[in-house]
Amino acid sequence: QLAESGGGLVQPGGSLRLSCKATSPTFRDDNIGWFRQAPGKERELVAGINWNGYGDYYEASVKGRFFISRDNLENMVYLQMNNLKPEDTAIYLCAGTSNWGRLIAGATEYEGQGTQVTVRS
Repeated sequence: QLAESGGGLVQPGGSLRLSCKATSPTFRDDNIGWFRQAPGKERELVAGINWNGYGDYYEASVKGRFFISRDNLENMVYLQMNNLKPEDTAIYLCAGTSNWGRLIAGATEYEGQGTQVTVRS
């Protein structure tokens, strides 16, 4: 129900824009988050956006560098990542849930396969 794209290899300080295409019939009513999973680390919520796009959340290490947005007409959610650092290297996936609290807690109802982001010189 979700498909990510836009990952790749980028040098430190560079930018990437991740896209998440949704086919779920409930997408426009759901809260969507971008999570990342790095080797040896737990999955963490990087950014979240509520159903109407007027509420958001950012993990502390990405505040001011990453920006989440959505287009409900196109069933898309985006993650603009700027000033990327090697520690941002991970698989990034989008996931959705009807409940904002569950999103923040990482308890989502559906998710995509993920896209790899690698930051290195």
